Amino acid sequence: MSRAITFSEYGAPEVLRPAEVPLPEPGPGQVRIRVRAASVNPLDLKIRSGAMAGAFPVRFPMVPGLDAAGVVDAAGENAGAAVGDAVLGATVGGSYAAYALVQEPVAKPAALSWEVAASLVTVGRTAARVLGELGVRAGTTLLVHGAGGSVGILAVQLAAARGLTVVATAGEHDVERVTALGATAVRYGDGWPQRVRDAAPRKVDYVLDASGAGVLADSVALTGDSARVVTIADMSAAEHGVRFSAGTAPAAPAGPGGRGGRGGQG
Repeated sequence: MSRAITFSEYGAPEVLRPAEVPLPEPGPGQVRIRVRAASVNPLDLKIRSGAMAGAFPVRFPMVPGLDAAGVVDAAGENAGAAVGDAVLGATVGGSYAAYALVQEPVAKPAALSWEVAASLVTVGRTAARVLGELGVRAGTTLLVHGAGGSVGILAVQLAAARGLTVVATAGEHDVERVTALGATAVRYGDGWPQRVRDAAPRKVDYVLDASGAGVLADSVALTGDSARVVTIADMSAAEHGVRFSAGTAPAAPAGPGGRGGRGGQG
C-alpha cells in the first residue's frame, strides 16, 4: 500500500483526504517513482471541482495530479529509465501520492530542484506544442500574451532560444522578469496594441495568447492573418477564425493504483 491524497466527490479543496491506496505497478513504457514533488495545474482544480466532469469523467476515489518528479523505484519493459534514476514526467493515475507511475520519463537535470522539475511537464509541453503549431521560425517576431504565467514564461524562453524576436504583454509586476528572460515586455491593458507596435522592431509575425483576456481581434489585426494566432485560453477563438489549442485530453484514469492512461494536455 501507499499513502496518497484522494477525493471521493467533486468540490472545493476540502474534499481532499489522505488515504492508503494500492501500490501502483508499472506497465510497458512506465516507471514507478517515489515522488519528491508534484505540481498543481489549473486542470487539476477543474477536475476536482467537477467543472470537467462532462469531458473528463473520473472514478472515485481519485488521486489527483498530472505531473511529478522523483526517483525511479520500479520500471516496466522499455521504460526508458532505470531504478535509481531521477526523472520527471506525466503521471498515470495521479501524482499526489508517495509513489506514482510516470509515462515516458525524462531525466531530471541536476541543476533543477524537484519542485521546478515537477512544474515543467504540462506547461512545458504546452508551450513547445503551440510554438510548433504556429510554425515559428528564427528571424521572425512573436507576440506572447500572458507572458508572466507558467506557459507564457516558458514560451518566451523557448522562442528566444530559437532565434525569434519576442514581444510580450505582462502585468506591471512581471515586466522586469519577462524582459530578463529575453523578451521586450510591455504592459497589458488599454492601449496595448500601440505599445506592441512601438516595441516590435518589425511587423508581428505570430501571436500566442496564453491570457484569455479578449486580445484576439487586435492580435489578428497585428499579424494580418488569423492563421498566425493561436490561443490556449480564449474560448471565443472560433469567432475570430483563430485556432484554440487544447492538445490531447487526458484519458479518464483508473482508480488508485490502476494503470489507466493519459495524453498531453494544456
